[in-house]
Amino acid sequence: MKKQTLILAMSILAVPGLGLADNDFHDKARVLSSQPLYETVRVNQPEERCWNEQVRHRGGSRSESYTPTIAGAIVGGVVGNQFGKGKGKDAMTVAGAILGASVGNDLGKRPTRGYVTSERRCELVDHYREHEELVGYDVKYKYQGQVFHTRTDREPGRFINVRVSVVPAEGYDFREYD
Repeated sequence: MKKQTLILAMSILAVPGLGLADNDFHDKARVLSSQPLYETVRVNQPEERCWNEQVRHRGGSRSESYTPTIAGAIVGGVVGNQFGKGKGKDAMTVAGAILGASVGNDLGKRPTRGYVTSERRCELVDHYREHEELVGYDVKYKYQGQVFHTRTDREPGRFINVRVSVVPAEGYDFREYD
């Protein structure tokens, strides 16, 4: 008879809502204190910084043209032609043309003066900002005469919902009922 009573009791307890199979329930507990919890957050907000900078440019050649060389050869040939006689006249004309071409080439490539411009320069600079961010609440509450602590995501108010679980304080040994 004891064995049948035990089996019947266990069957009733296994049915949801009637016993140990559904041993949790919800209740309310009084909040004793609730302290906001903050965390320091560091965020990078890069900033663009710009300025005007004086840039010195070196002078370049006046021209990449062959005109100074050709003009120098012509002038040199004419001048050389004035100094020669007979067959030497042809040699002086050629020598004057070569020398004039060389001088004309050098004058054509004579550097111009340098110049200065103002150029805008920019760079990204890391700029870290720190601020406090609310991360939760440290809550102290009282339920059935005992004080508990928890952390919540939001302010709980005057009461906090709690889940209560009821389990036997000591285990049962079913062999003693045989």
